Amino acid sequence: MKRRIYNLAGAIVLLLMAGCNTEFLKPKPLSFFSPETTFSDPEALQAGLVSCENMLRDEWLGTGSPITTQLVFSEVAIEGTTDAAKPSQNLNLQITPDADLNNSATTRIGWFWQKYYEGIRYANTVISRIDQPKYASEKERNAILGAAYFHRAYRYYGLCHEFGDVPLELKERTGTKLDYYSTKREVILTRMKQDLEFAQEWVSDDVDKGSVTKGAVSHLLTKVNLALGLFDDAIKSAGNVIDGGRYALMTSRFGVDKGNAAKNITWDLHRPENKALPENREALMLVIDRRNVAGNFTGSNGSDLMYNAVPLWWNNILTPNGNRGTVDQAGINLDQVTFYGRGVGKARATWYTTRAVWGAAEKEDFRHAPGNWMRMQDLVYNHPNLKTIGDPYYGKPIQLYSNSGVLLCSDTIRNWFEWPQYKLYIPDLDRTPAFGGRTDWYVFRLAETYLLRAEAYFWKGDLALAAQDVNQVRTRANAQPLLPSAITIGTILDERARELYYEEHRKVELTRIAYILAKTGKAAYNGKSYSLANFSETNFWFDRIMEKTEFYNKGAKTRYGNPYTMSAYHVLWPIPASAISGNSRGVINQNFGYAGFERNKPALTAITDE
Repeated sequence: MKRRIYNLAGAIVLLLMAGCNTEFLKPKPLSFFSPETTFSDPEALQAGLVSCENMLRDEWLGTGSPITTQLVFSEVAIEGTTDAAKPSQNLNLQITPDADLNNSATTRIGWFWQKYYEGIRYANTVISRIDQPKYASEKERNAILGAAYFHRAYRYYGLCHEFGDVPLELKERTGTKLDYYSTKREVILTRMKQDLEFAQEWVSDDVDKGSVTKGAVSHLLTKVNLALGLFDDAIKSAGNVIDGGRYALMTSRFGVDKGNAAKNITWDLHRPENKALPENREALMLVIDRRNVAGNFTGSNGSDLMYNAVPLWWNNILTPNGNRGTVDQAGINLDQVTFYGRGVGKARATWYTTRAVWGAAEKEDFRHAPGNWMRMQDLVYNHPNLKTIGDPYYGKPIQLYSNSGVLLCSDTIRNWFEWPQYKLYIPDLDRTPAFGGRTDWYVFRLAETYLLRAEAYFWKGDLALAAQDVNQVRTRANAQPLLPSAITIGTILDERARELYYEEHRKVELTRIAYILAKTGKAAYNGKSYSLANFSETNFWFDRIMEKTEFYNKGAKTRYGNPYTMSAYHVLWPIPASAISGNSRGVINQNFGYAGFERNKPALTAITDE
């Protein structure tokens, strides 16, 4: 891992915060560093890119990390912390422009708005000052510029599928700007495509772990090409990664547990120690999070994966004799918390994720195999008091119902669901009980590239090649291959759910697909066609969630009476009210369904700010 220049990076952060606008570009005092001297050499610009990399880390790691919001606004998970009315459950009531939109206890919608624009500012500073230093070669200059283009495009790709039309800024801001206007999503993505094509030519794969690679650039370009409906271009950019010779799916055992015959390649692929290994040819881009490394910070003591996405199994579950059955105590005879974590069920996997996608064709799937996949009955009654009082269920598998049919779990939403242990188990060497320790994490890996190319083939009607790419991922996991006739956008989404849970930005990808269906008018597998004209009123994103989940569409409520509600307009998140109201000389449009929509102006259809 490269040794980061954090002192310099910190100085750059202070300088960059001089840019301004409303909530996401507030005026901040200039640092005492002069831009002319701070950016006088290539290393200074590289340090600016480190700031962008640090932000990426925070998307997946930490308490209530932003990835949980991506999961909740999709069909793979819901907000499971049922002991309060604050979390994102009653979305019709709770998700409004003036709500607290950036809180680990509620939602991280506002995090994406704020932090993505911060990342754009950092990238824009590098881009605007690219010709200030002297370089050893054109290659060195263009590699730095290409990496900055990647970071800017990564964030605009997300914003365009989280908020739709948003303000576009392409150059460094050093003074107050209060006249932002929303730009059409397609215009933004078209510009990002242009930038990524440049980056694809100049960025190298021979870089330190955690940095932007050529493979990552082509992977992101594939997503942008798909979003623009340019399916041939998507096939080409994905092929640059798949067929380029640098990357390959991992199919043979490797890494720290290679000699453990009880494990398999799926387990190996997700071990913290294995993700950045040179022999791991599947990793296109990583975020690096290590213990005891100078300058390594995330704002928490670890990943908190087992806290966020594992059920609260350690309480509210009784033995058939009515005694408390489980406890989150480390060091006891039946210590389960060290290996499974002190979960709170914030990202509560749905029945779709835990059961519906695992059919007969996945009977031998490594991803769903015992040891990799945790079922609640794999846990045992471990409370020490049970042994003391002679409860015969001590050490036996926990039960949802007694033999007479009495429910033994008081909150099945938060306390009782299955999870991918192979992905979420991160040994916690710093905290007891375990929450999930530090770990490197995949930003992009090759398995998703195959599924993106499969999707491009599907949109073109080439089901044979689509099936071929999907089956590369499936057969590696020991699942049965699918026939071309079985390929739909639904089966591709199912495979993404199996392979990429807690990795992909599921809300973003599902919204992107909804846009494609609306743009092309192609009928989805549900028989419905969609249109951009009423996208926020009728869309595939909403229909998919209503079809697959058992919460928003069934009148489900938490044990405290908070209902799960969702509407079609949640396909796009609300622009924070403070960003709109503070933009006094311009108009940032609000999305349909939220207060302020009536004040919108037509979004810009051309780039005016360069």
